[in-house]
Amino acid sequence: MGVIDKAAFFTNEYPPYIYGGAGVHVEYLSRELAQLIPVEVRCFGDQDVSELTLRVRGYQIWEEMKVNTDRRFTGVMGAFSRCLAMAKDTLDADVVHCHTWYTHMAGVLARTLWDVPLVVTTHSLEPLRPWKVEQLGNGYHLSSWIEQTAIEQADAVIAVSQETREDVLRLFDVAPERVQVIHNGIDLHEYRKATATDALEQHGVDLTRPFVLFVGRITRQKGIIHLVEAIQHLDPELQVVLLAGAPDTPDIAAEMTAGVQAAAQHRSGVIWVQEMLPRPQVIQFYSHAAVFCCPSVYEPFGIINLEAMACETAVVASAIGGIPEVVVPGETGELVELPLKPGTFEPVDPAQYARDLAAAINKVARDSALQRRYGTAGRQRAEQHFSWTAIAERTLELYQSLR
Repeated sequence: MGVIDKAAFFTNEYPPYIYGGAGVHVEYLSRELAQLIPVEVRCFGDQDVSELTLRVRGYQIWEEMKVNTDRRFTGVMGAFSRCLAMAKDTLDADVVHCHTWYTHMAGVLARTLWDVPLVVTTHSLEPLRPWKVEQLGNGYHLSSWIEQTAIEQADAVIAVSQETREDVLRLFDVAPERVQVIHNGIDLHEYRKATATDALEQHGVDLTRPFVLFVGRITRQKGIIHLVEAIQHLDPELQVVLLAGAPDTPDIAAEMTAGVQAAAQHRSGVIWVQEMLPRPQVIQFYSHAAVFCCPSVYEPFGIINLEAMACETAVVASAIGGIPEVVVPGETGELVELPLKPGTFEPVDPAQYARDLAAAINKVARDSALQRRYGTAGRQRAEQHFSWTAIAERTLELYQSLR
């Protein structure tokens, strides 16, 4: 085992610019790892933070990437331009750790330029997100190539679940011994049951009625359209609270709007909050929900389920990806089977999936004793298996094995 004096993180998301689970992962892992060794974070944005053992520097898009091209290409080409800047800047770290394809090319280049090991964490995989072509056009094929190149050249690949590890080995030319599972984690001090309700009242939640909660981006991956379709089958006493923003495309934004408006015509208590709320407010929603729903059609891990569990909230989620490694059916929540059409992430029967989601949500929402039992067990599972301290220690051990 070699000595690691410093690690460098390359990432798209970092506070205050976080919109998904990968950003949450990087925020907490970098902070916890900085308790063990110095950490430098290079990210997309204008951040400039210098602490004792944590240095954060943001990188801006090269504006030329937005000129005279298909607008759908600006995301991937902008990422490529920032990767060049990240990689060329002097690097004194002993290992480079990349998160999401946006920074993978920076890692590949830095590995060569600065002669350091490259670690890649697979928060999701491009071949399993074909709907991204709606957002990126043919840029999706470039992002897929970038991801493949980095994963196959990396000295170590971290999969956030066993299911994701199996996907990596199936989709890429990687030796099994180079792929290790290290789960996502949760800040157990921050994510805990809250008593305050001001955020709920501010957004029109009736505190005398139970509600089902969704938290996430408006994207095909998160399956939110299926939950919106399920609203018609929910107990009429149950409110529906959707903390959902950042639509991938205008098409899915329009589809979401039409679905929510149609649902609201037939029942009261459909509340859609489109802005990104501060984390303490989101924790309030988690804490007071009768049930949290994760209807994803693709989810390598599903950190949102862990956030709900840490706040002692029962979970209803699709039984796909890494979710069954987090949510234990009959113990911390309910899992809904989701048969998919071969080679796609489309339900075999979307209407039946919506009905099955509704049935599981209704079962939990109507049984307060079951909610308490699932909530208590969920918190215990989060404490026993998913602390960031343990995850940082395992990550450092992996770094040391590469020196």
